[in-house]
Amino acid sequence: MKPRGVIFYLSCALVTVAALFSRPIAAQNLTLEGQTGGFLTPTAYVVYAEKGHFFSHPAVGFHFIDASKVIGNIETLSITESFASRAEAGYTRSIHQFGDSGPSTTVMANAVLGSTSSATAVAVTPDFSQLWHFNGMNVFHGKVVVLNDGQFSQWVPGVAIGGVVRTNDKFVTGAAGQQAVMLYDQYCINTKLCTPVAVPAVQSYTNGDVYIAVTKTWAKPPVPFLANIGWKATNATIFGIGGQSTRFGGRFFGGLGIPLPVGHGIVAVPSAGFTQEPRTSKGLGPNAPAGIPFVGGKADLPTTLDYAVRITQREHPHFAFDIGIGQVAGNIGTIPSLTYLPTPYPAVVYVPVDLQARKVVGMGISYRY
Repeated sequence: MKPRGVIFYLSCALVTVAALFSRPIAAQNLTLEGQTGGFLTPTAYVVYAEKGHFFSHPAVGFHFIDASKVIGNIETLSITESFASRAEAGYTRSIHQFGDSGPSTTVMANAVLGSTSSATAVAVTPDFSQLWHFNGMNVFHGKVVVLNDGQFSQWVPGVAIGGVVRTNDKFVTGAAGQQAVMLYDQYCINTKLCTPVAVPAVQSYTNGDVYIAVTKTWAKPPVPFLANIGWKATNATIFGIGGQSTRFGGRFFGGLGIPLPVGHGIVAVPSAGFTQEPRTSKGLGPNAPAGIPFVGGKADLPTTLDYAVRITQREHPHFAFDIGIGQVAGNIGTIPSLTYLPTPYPAVVYVPVDLQARKVVGMGISYRY
């Protein structure tokens, strides 16, 4: 494990600011998918319901991620309701704008390709944004608090279990088979070395998570903090944005936030976090849906990291504003590409698949009525 991974495996993305108090007063802050928690990952708290009330006032949230270069911008609109401060459920609509990438060409020296000709070769790189050329998906979520933070002792953390279901997810896996076959057919037509096959339709997938989150708010000297660690079983890559993973498997997430008073009852919370991702998605390597992989070999997706600040009220907060930078994915592998050489037919080389999302800016706003 890399040193950077060890550091961030202690903590959850953009944790809530309950760190100044032992009770989860900031629980209305919503994640990208609508659960209470940080920007990306849930905590062991739920939306606060006033004493004596079974239903809470609903919490609403809006999030925006700028990944326009290839993946495309993402916005989410969420609403979440809790029940007796022990459980919550909600819905999120994830909205997507198309990315800016398009087909490109790369000039390559023939020496690299093993050609004796003095001419150069031109490799054609496909439009990777086509893997995200869809409007968005639906996200349903729920959570139950098993153990309240500090319930039996000041040392006892909060524990919650929950789940997420995403429907109509066409990102990456849904499109990879179609895009791979289109590239294969293009090669067959140009080289006449193979027979084109039928282009499959884009598929829609349903995926989900089942998770447990353990969260501790420490409000005492020398340093107040909120720490969160959790484990989830998932068959989605990058919260479904990266498509359907190749299997249902376990991943860790976590985060750490330190509250800093800034005056007039407002606090700023610098935080850092991580979310382990499945290493690849269906269609990006062996066992592709159409039998023809989009990525040569096996795609390699890194752990998602983020560094951010949350601004909110110190006591009984009704709003929270988050802004930060995320590290998602850059070069995840290679793709076979036609290279036009001074030979009887095109040769094939492998060019990088760069998602250009190693530095993405995100922001979020949550409000509890």
